[in-house]
Amino acid sequence: MVSTNKLKSVDFYRKIPRDLTEASLSGAGLSIVAALAMMFLFGMELNNYLTVNTSTTVIVDNSSDGEFLRIDFNISFPSLSCEFASVDVSDVLGTNRLNITKTIHKFSIDHDLKPTGSEFHSGPVLHQIKHGDEVDEESGEGSVSLKAHNFDQYSHQYPILVVNFFAPWCYWSNRLKPSWEKAANIIRERYDPEMDGRILLAKVDCTEEGDLCRRNHIQGYPSIRIFRKGSNLREDHGRHDHESYYGDRDTESLVKTMEALVAPIAMESQRQALENKPENATQHVKRPAPSAGGCRIEGYVRVKKVPGNLMISALSGAHSFDSKQMNLSHVISHFSFGMKVLPRVMSDVKRLLPYIGRSHDKLNGRSFINHRDVGANVTIEHYLQVVKTEVVTRRSSSERKLIEEYEYTAHSSLSQTVYMPTAKFHFELSPMQVLITENPKSFSHFITNVCAIIGGVFTVAGILDSILHNTVRMMKKVELGKNF
Repeated sequence: MVSTNKLKSVDFYRKIPRDLTEASLSGAGLSIVAALAMMFLFGMELNNYLTVNTSTTVIVDNSSDGEFLRIDFNISFPSLSCEFASVDVSDVLGTNRLNITKTIHKFSIDHDLKPTGSEFHSGPVLHQIKHGDEVDEESGEGSVSLKAHNFDQYSHQYPILVVNFFAPWCYWSNRLKPSWEKAANIIRERYDPEMDGRILLAKVDCTEEGDLCRRNHIQGYPSIRIFRKGSNLREDHGRHDHESYYGDRDTESLVKTMEALVAPIAMESQRQALENKPENATQHVKRPAPSAGGCRIEGYVRVKKVPGNLMISALSGAHSFDSKQMNLSHVISHFSFGMKVLPRVMSDVKRLLPYIGRSHDKLNGRSFINHRDVGANVTIEHYLQVVKTEVVTRRSSSERKLIEEYEYTAHSSLSQTVYMPTAKFHFELSPMQVLITENPKSFSHFITNVCAIIGGVFTVAGILDSILHNTVRMMKKVELGKNF
């Protein structure tokens, strides 16, 4: 059995009797300084242990979201009607998608960006609009030409007023003209405006009556609008409640549509003849007209991860537009790439990395207004360079992905063009991604550093105390030697 004396021989901390020790003021001062230094250094080490340490690397993009990228946006156009607003996507691989509607929502707005009603529905995509084979000959003009001074009078006089807003220079207006006038003559014969007075076909030349056309939010030619007596009252900030006709433009189709419009208000003697006509005979060719001249477009599109364009402009396969009158000024409420990040997740990440998330919605809240003359033909372009940022934590035994977001830089310009003005967002994705990894610190490392601080300060203070004590003793000996 090991004796007690042998165990004492391995004592690293041998004790000196208290009577053989000597206290000094210099030692007390150094002890206080050493204690304060230990406390300060311990606090610094604890703060360093609690602080998140990250490393940033740039690697080749290894996204887990596949080959497609989602673009979310909410953009308001004060001068672009929802009737013709089109969202298009194209890229360098040849993809060209026009008038995307499945994931897009449109809301009519006024010039102050305030909504003027419920969501605007473009309706189903119809077949190619059929035009008549008639030529503009001696059939005569059956429609009434309206001006600004008599438009309201006619709209309140007839239960049904169907107006063709046209422009003489427009190809589609000229194709419609013979069929329109012939249909107007047929309707005039069947429903005499003086004797019957239930329906009237009219026309407005928008090159002469520009204010009247703007008042009715006409942006494409020809636009056929259906006004119903008593339902086009200008209440609530000048809103209009009428319908637009999108059906075929040959004489037979026009006449059939007009008769279906008259059917619900037919005189008693005619009800029997028209009772077999379906009530929804014209539902597929007419829809509510936009109630204001602006449009808020929101939703998302999915694009390939290659350079491409997101374009918003006026588009129609059977209407013409005056590019000098088009104004694509817009206000961006939201524009981002990738899946939406929940606010709670973003706040958690910001506690980890305060600078993260500053550029994932860089265009939010910005306005791009064309202050030039209305005939400036201005296209507004945004050049966006996109890079993916991924944050990974290693606090647990395995890695955990905190967030995946796409940040971008944006450069915008307004430029004149000879083509139809558009709002274009050109995006280009980087083939690299930024990987931010949280590097956790081990508790054992923290304890080791704390021990090193305590031991190191204690040892250094002891050395300084020994040097100071021996120096004082030597000085005293020297003074005693001089005295003797």
